[in-house]
Amino acid sequence: MHLILPHAASQQWPASALSGLHLPHLQRLLAQLYPQAPEYEDGDEADHPLTPAEQVQVRALGWPADGPWPFAAAASGQASAQAWITPCHWQVGMDTVLMHHPAGLALSEAESRALMDSVQPWMAEDGLQLRWHDALHWHASGPLLASLTPASLARVSGGNIRPWLMQSRLPAPLLRLQSEMQMLLYHHPVNEAREARGLPTVNSFWLHGAGNPQASRPGVQAPEDLSQAVHHGDLAAWRAAWQRLDAELLAPLSQRPVADVQLSLCSESAAQSWTGRPLSWRSRLQRLWQRPEPEQVLKTLLTPTP
Repeated sequence: MHLILPHAASQQWPASALSGLHLPHLQRLLAQLYPQAPEYEDGDEADHPLTPAEQVQVRALGWPADGPWPFAAAASGQASAQAWITPCHWQVGMDTVLMHHPAGLALSEAESRALMDSVQPWMAEDGLQLRWHDALHWHASGPLLASLTPASLARVSGGNIRPWLMQSRLPAPLLRLQSEMQMLLYHHPVNEAREARGLPTVNSFWLHGAGNPQASRPGVQAPEDLSQAVHHGDLAAWRAAWQRLDAELLAPLSQRPVADVQLSLCSESAAQSWTGRPLSWRSRLQRLWQRPEPEQVLKTLLTPTP
């Protein structure tokens, strides 16, 4: 089993946010497994369409590093080319286009379904069919999605998406529709009601996780518990999610044969993995006396160790 934990540490909060986290099962796993060198993004690597956690996940699944990365197809089990479409709010300035994480919209199911129903005819003109999955994920299918490599939602959320738009990773019909959504939905009843309540409107979408289904290695898990807390800016929920993951996922994982376990911990800009590679007797003896401290390990995901 390969367990990948996105946002195991987050640059949204100071390193002191890690203080006092009691993660005994993580500590036990770190003592049992062999650490690989942490991977940190430099300026160029930050231009990769996937986050470090997603890049680890793609390698673990056995998908090609240069894409496509068919996360939508993997979730549906259908045989056609697919993608996720996420409704979002763009804040357009002179030189920037800001997109806060769509989780902050707090879209209800009724709002999301109504918006999707309005968008569907426009998508159908380009051969795309939409199916509702949840408030922030509309499942799209159609030949147009077969070979796309758009930036992931996690990569673009919370920042200036203008550089990603300039890369034109989407075909012309989708780029046109993406830019026209502001006018298409401007007077939509959902948006008028949200505006009256002082809530951000939905004025565009982000397409991600596209491609045809691919064979995937089994046993890869990447739970989103920590990420969801980060997207909502809720430190207490993030710490609670860590405690829950330690008790419910890491505890049974620490009881499995070491050779069957891989662990990857990730932040927004770094990732480190541990494998079941056998440790030398010297390393085993050392770890009996000097167990890795989870807090220090997680801090290295925020700042490279000198």
